[in-house]
Amino acid sequence: MKDHLAALREEYTRAGLAEADLAPDPFAMFSRWFTDAGELPEPNAMVLATVSPAGQPSSRIVLLKNFDERGFVFFTNLDSRKGHDLAANPRCSLLFPWHGLQRQVRVEGVAEQIDRDEVSAYFSTRPRGAQLGAWASPQSSVTTSSELESRYAAAADTYPSEVPAPDFWGGYVVRPRSVEFWQGRQNRMHDRLRYRREDGTWITERLAP
Repeated sequence: MKDHLAALREEYTRAGLAEADLAPDPFAMFSRWFTDAGELPEPNAMVLATVSPAGQPSSRIVLLKNFDERGFVFFTNLDSRKGHDLAANPRCSLLFPWHGLQRQVRVEGVAEQIDRDEVSAYFSTRPRGAQLGAWASPQSSVTTSSELESRYAAAADTYPSEVPAPDFWGGYVVRPRSVEFWQGRQNRMHDRLRYRREDGTWITERLAP
């Protein structure tokens, strides 16, 4: 098995990324790449990494639900492990693993909670089942299948029509301090171009692969 794993590799020959290809800011550049990623399954799936108060890193996949000049927005249970991590240490990172395009986007920044109006507006667009699931799940807590089913049934009985957003459910915008666009290249000579925020200005630089 170890020999098999050691032999697993793929040459990246699909494209390159030059400084001249970059948009003026990382959000415009991300928009370009996100459009390209539309051919992939769930292109808005991103790995969110946080750190606990004890210094334990943790990562999980969440879904990007908006991006603009503020940053990258996702929604979650605020009492979850990631919610507690971000309350203690809002510094975090995001990773978009677009393997089908031989690309990655890496974001490092600070997460801030978004206002309740924006949370409620998004929550109202979710399917009813997902809305009830938000009420039913004490996310990241130890539980049982029967307990979850009971909580879901109770939520359905409590809210037979419109389902409001729970107070413990909210959203974050990750305000980036750096955004790296990674394009695979042959012989592992990958292109890594990074936008870095300095004194209110985006500076671009190439990183060694």
